Amino acid sequence: MTTTETPRSYRMGKRLEDVEETRRRIVEATVELHGSVGPAATTISAVAERAGVQRSTVYRHFEDEHALFGACTSHWLARNPWPRTQPWKDESDPSQRLRFGLTELYGYYARNRDMMANSYRDLAVMPPFVGELMRAFVSEAENALGSGWADGDRRAQLAIAHAVDFRSWIVLDEQGASPDEAADLMASMVACLGI
Repeated sequence: MTTTETPRSYRMGKRLEDVEETRRRIVEATVELHGSVGPAATTISAVAERAGVQRSTVYRHFEDEHALFGACTSHWLARNPWPRTQPWKDESDPSQRLRFGLTELYGYYARNRDMMANSYRDLAVMPPFVGELMRAFVSEAENALGSGWADGDRRAQLAIAHAVDFRSWIVLDEQGASPDEAADLMASMVACLGI
């Protein structure tokens, strides 16, 4: 008498969890290194060491540094999303909108100072999409905060672009200005243009 056994289905549950855990450790190690030493000084060897894996394991999960940058950027932005600009647009008074938006923006800059400083410093060595993401948000912020300031006035556009720029904020931060103080100062400077 022959019995027919049903083949057991292969379950990759534990293996898949291990693969996902390893990938997560690699991505988080990359984020930590980008925030501490910067993207330019982050090596695959350093990522592997920090993640507790071999270099070959990093390459098994990410075919190249661009793929690793993509995962790192997505992971970091998911935990540190850019401020939403819609609430800024909802403020009808341009001066109040600028103060409100810059206060939120400068608070974001302050919370993410090291990562952003390293990213701006090392922008030339990063994949182009990173700079494109940064420029897209800055442009969105400029448009949201620039509305109502004598639309089309070049001086207003330049002043608001300067106020939104991370590098402008960092100068004020280095002088000990809080995000609120920096936002108030920049908004006052724009208002002094008489536009």
